[in-house]
Amino acid sequence: MRLATAEINLTALAHNLAQVKRFAPNSKIMAVLKANAYGHGLVTIAQHLNGADAFAVARIDEALALRAGGLTKPIVLLEGFFNKADLPILLANNFQTIIHDANQLAALENAKLDAPITCWLKVNTGMHRLGIAPEQFEEFYNRLQKTANAKNTINLMTHFSCADDVDNTKTVQQITLFDNLVNGIDQAHCLSNSAGIIAWPTGHGDWVRPGLMLYGVSPMANKVGQQHQLKPVMHLTTKVIAVRNVAAHEAVGYGGRWQSDKPTKLAVVAMGYGDGYPRHAKEGTPVMIAGQRYGIVGSVSMDMISIDIGLNEHNVKVGDSVTMWGPELPVEEIAQCADTIPYELLCNITPRVSYEYQP
Repeated sequence: MRLATAEINLTALAHNLAQVKRFAPNSKIMAVLKANAYGHGLVTIAQHLNGADAFAVARIDEALALRAGGLTKPIVLLEGFFNKADLPILLANNFQTIIHDANQLAALENAKLDAPITCWLKVNTGMHRLGIAPEQFEEFYNRLQKTANAKNTINLMTHFSCADDVDNTKTVQQITLFDNLVNGIDQAHCLSNSAGIIAWPTGHGDWVRPGLMLYGVSPMANKVGQQHQLKPVMHLTTKVIAVRNVAAHEAVGYGGRWQSDKPTKLAVVAMGYGDGYPRHAKEGTPVMIAGQRYGIVGSVSMDMISIDIGLNEHNVKVGDSVTMWGPELPVEEIAQCADTIPYELLCNITPRVSYEYQP
């Protein structure tokens, strides 16, 4: 019996990519595949994003895995390179790099390369994480134009910090600052992540960078993907491995933190933090069995979770499929119950979960 399984719906993935194009019809698409395609499977997801114009990853090992998987589209390293010894690898594999600080720029200028590399100059407009300061922009841009190791096409990029909050004026400020900096420069511009694509059309630019929304999950605060006509790509399931009666006031699970005030029945399911399910999911966090919602009780353990199905429940039996999140139970809701974000839940899926790709 297959237990913890991540069913990946490739038709939903294609639908979500098409939805990105509807949101940003005049922009090219750089599909973000970092962190194992947000837990969905790096190479397989990339192989089914034929409509994307480029891929983006965080680190060079992810980019190399894509090339090893036969992917030939442009690949952008969102954190750039970390050592000058990486530059020949970038060149040999046709990787494109972010330039976000003085060390990277100097390493590129001083490298001995057989051909130039495509670069993206990243400006910090308010995220204060990676990116050159606005007052450095002219110097960096001119130096990149002069070095023989960078192609003349110097793409320009920034990153939004608060785009998921439509009431926050920070995104407008970032767009305005970026537009003022690059005004009159005939190069490609890239500003918007998933939240920017959905909520800030004035920031779409020549390229957009969809990540979370490709997987059918909302990047917006207090929203679910279906509200943006997105379809969840991952359906995380497991099986019931035991059904047992519990008397009133019997303590359940590690620490005995949960007791029923009346006799009830529990379904024990094969899922836990060893599979990537959040250990801090609160009592009552929903699961679905046979189309019915039930709440978890007691502590989430490494391999098992207890579900209160009620004393009169006769339909739940060993071997039944259990939805932990999926199309009828949004991962956004589970994240709220665990005081976290859906990004973390998707990325935390562990290797012992089986992946099943469905056309």
